[in-house]
Amino acid sequence: MNSKEIVRRTLNYDHPDRVARSFGLSDFVSCGHTVATHATEWAKVSERRWERVDEWGNLWARVDPTSKGEVVAGVLKDVSDAGHYVFPDFSNPADYAVAAETAAAHPEKWTIGGLPGFTFNIARKLFKLENYLCDLLLEPEAIHRLHDRIDEQLVYMIENYAAAGVDSVMFPEDWGTQTQTLISPSVWREEFFPRFVRLCQVAHARGIKVFMHSCGAIGAIIPGLMEAGIDLLQFDQPILHGLDTLAAYQEKGKITFWCPVDIQKTLQTRDEQAIRQEARQLLEKLWRGRGGFVAGYYGDNTSIGLDPKWQEIASDEFMRRGTRKAMGK
Repeated sequence: MNSKEIVRRTLNYDHPDRVARSFGLSDFVSCGHTVATHATEWAKVSERRWERVDEWGNLWARVDPTSKGEVVAGVLKDVSDAGHYVFPDFSNPADYAVAAETAAAHPEKWTIGGLPGFTFNIARKLFKLENYLCDLLLEPEAIHRLHDRIDEQLVYMIENYAAAGVDSVMFPEDWGTQTQTLISPSVWREEFFPRFVRLCQVAHARGIKVFMHSCGAIGAIIPGLMEAGIDLLQFDQPILHGLDTLAAYQEKGKITFWCPVDIQKTLQTRDEQAIRQEARQLLEKLWRGRGGFVAGYYGDNTSIGLDPKWQEIASDEFMRRGTRKAMGK
């Protein structure tokens, strides 16, 4: 089986020969677009500060040269400015030629087209998060109109990536703190669930899958994400959710989880046996020789304060134990 078949069988719970993986000889290749946006590269502006502008015009900052940073100034003062904002135009298929080239150059790999988020991830950054969360409740019509404009661009992106020949799209959208979701599940269900349904339907109608990364405790909305059509959830903290809890979701639908050994708990122990044990548990509880799990690798060891050797130990265990033969399947 080549990488594409391994991933396809993983998503379909169709007993791949081995666990899919995103390290070493990764089964995945990512691609983007060349749409003209406001985006700039990171630039060092002082001894301990780097800044960049994202595709929407928001200013980001960080205090080290490797971390993802955070938005420090949104392009909008408040939601009243949203009606005048001009979004970058993601509708031109020619801007996705690089995605088509990537897919054509790697026919044996599973190709992922990168999205900047779904509706929430984009909208929350356009002005102060606390103002946005308040306006979700106090200015629902204005927020709804803003969301509609964002979704229009997301549909263009999904359609163009699909036409370019990718196998899936993937987006980041952090919905939780370490203890709960950022908004109530009822507000999520009312405002965002229908948008997830629509965007997933656009992708699935064109034959591609939808992958989502999220941080935090989002258990309250995982069933809704599955119902909406999310095919894969990428978590860097699987222990935060509980491996048995994640396995229970898999009994209700073919959801795939893509995880490294937990970056905040287990890897931080720097204990080889604990790291190997969790890698085995991820395989035994979530993969089980039938699919539904991708062995992950957190791409920024520096930001989590780790020598790469600790994730290399996890990767070694995933590779040694992550075959149907090793699992006795």
